Amino acid sequence: MPHDHADHDSPNGHPHTLLPSDPALRVKALETILTQKGLIEPAALDEIIETYETKIGPRNGARVVAKAWLDPAFMAALRADATAVVSELGYYGRQGEHMIAVENTDTVHNMVVCTLCSCYPWPLLGIPPTWYKSDAYRARAVREPRKVLAEFGVVLPDGMAVRVWDSTAETRYLVIPQRPVGTEGLDEAALMDLITRDSMIGTGLAVTP
Repeated sequence: MPHDHADHDSPNGHPHTLLPSDPALRVKALETILTQKGLIEPAALDEIIETYETKIGPRNGARVVAKAWLDPAFMAALRADATAVVSELGYYGRQGEHMIAVENTDTVHNMVVCTLCSCYPWPLLGIPPTWYKSDAYRARAVREPRKVLAEFGVVLPDGMAVRVWDSTAETRYLVIPQRPVGTEGLDEAALMDLITRDSMIGTGLAVTP
């Protein structure tokens, strides 16, 4: 299935072909120019990026997951048509046009990767982490998912299956992590605090209170 970067290699294609091919070099060059012109402060920029990566963005997805934990009907609707459900909550647009929710269970652990580039559900999870876009993660998540998960600190029982979902330009995935035990009395806001970005990618678990 096609990914966002399908025409990047064409000499007459995307204008980004005129820039360095390494995204990190592009970002560094742009940051250097803006810093030299006095338009940005690197430390402030780093703080803003960190906020969107780990706080603001993932809170949208955490709200969806918390609602699913609390409401079986919402969970069923999310599993049936995640695009429609998250759109009703206001989470839609570029990088989130077609969403599929996959639920972790006692027998199956789900994990998301984009093997060709870095397709990612921005409206729900914010800015993708650097490791998600790395060649190593994109290749190894498919070839040896259990080892990759272990490196993230997620060690699964031998009998648990691992399903790896490949995001594309058309389809993006939201992992619904298992609800931790002992959280039966918590409300939506409290549950949201237990749901991390990595748990919604599948490289982490929800936090046990």
